[in-house]
Amino acid sequence: MKKAGLAVFAAILVAISSAAYAAGTQEQRRACRSDAMKFCRQYVPNVKKITACMEHNIKRLSPACRAQFR
Repeated sequence: MKKAGLAVFAAILVAISSAAYAAGTQEQRRACRSDAMKFCRQYVPNVKKITACMEHNIKRLSPACRAQFR
């Protein structure tokens, strides 16, 4: 379980980060981790699929996470 959580965490960092913030910020990680685990866990470690899943579920994401995709 811990390994899966870390993999999702790493994948989300890559998925929502810009070139300038390749590692992501602590705020980004905190904002999206639970949403990623809730909606897109099955796509780990495929970053493209996680990103697509998060975008597909954008209306269901928490406001803080949704803001990271704008």
